[in-house]
Amino acid sequence: MSALRVETPSQNVTLYLGDCAEILPTLGRFGVLIADPPYEFNTSGGGKFRNARNMLEMIEEHGLADGFDHTLLSRFRADSVVCFCHNDQLPKLLPWFASQFERVVLCAWHKDNPMPVANRHYQPDTEFYIHAWSGHAFPRGTLADKKRYVFAPVGKSEFEHPTVKPLKIMRKIIVNVGPLSICDPFMGTGSTGVAAVEAGRRFVGIEREPKFFEIAVQRISEALLSAPAIPLVPADEKRGVLL
Repeated sequence: MSALRVETPSQNVTLYLGDCAEILPTLGRFGVLIADPPYEFNTSGGGKFRNARNMLEMIEEHGLADGFDHTLLSRFRADSVVCFCHNDQLPKLLPWFASQFERVVLCAWHKDNPMPVANRHYQPDTEFYIHAWSGHAFPRGTLADKKRYVFAPVGKSEFEHPTVKPLKIMRKIIVNVGPLSICDPFMGTGSTGVAAVEAGRRFVGIEREPKFFEIAVQRISEALLSAPAIPLVPADEKRGVLL
């Protein structure tokens, strides 16, 4: 395993600095993978909006428009997967997840304040995420929790990361995936980890960018101070299955 650094803010929270393509296969099986990987899309255009804000440049700089190896999110690694993606990736990702899991649902984040651009296309007011699962890993929560969409504004990131997901979205997803161990192989600044520990879930995160890793460690450590106690790792996990 080629982790450059490992942090354990608590007994059941482990954070790896390194490439998830190398680290994830060494970690055994999880209950759920929650991933916000690099999208695959054209970052050209933007006009006056692009000149006024540098978000698209930051996306290019960090390789967040270059796509990812979706086979990392296979059924051999988890019973459930939540994967954010660009609209243009759906024709490839949906059939693949359908070949891996028993059920696949397309969910959406509808933005209250989307970017004022269109680039001869539709305005980017919606981001999609796929929830795929098998067996016992079906969606949890109340009927209100099980809506296939969530409304949330795009907030100005205080972490200098161009694609931070609002905690409101990640909290909903944590409810929907239920009481399973969680791994985020594209951790970024740690929003999934914060929502996970707030809900008392066991969490593993992987991030390749040292700057974002430091922010994630700090955010998750702070969230642990007021989080409920996380159950100790059960004996079943000694077999390499994180239930």
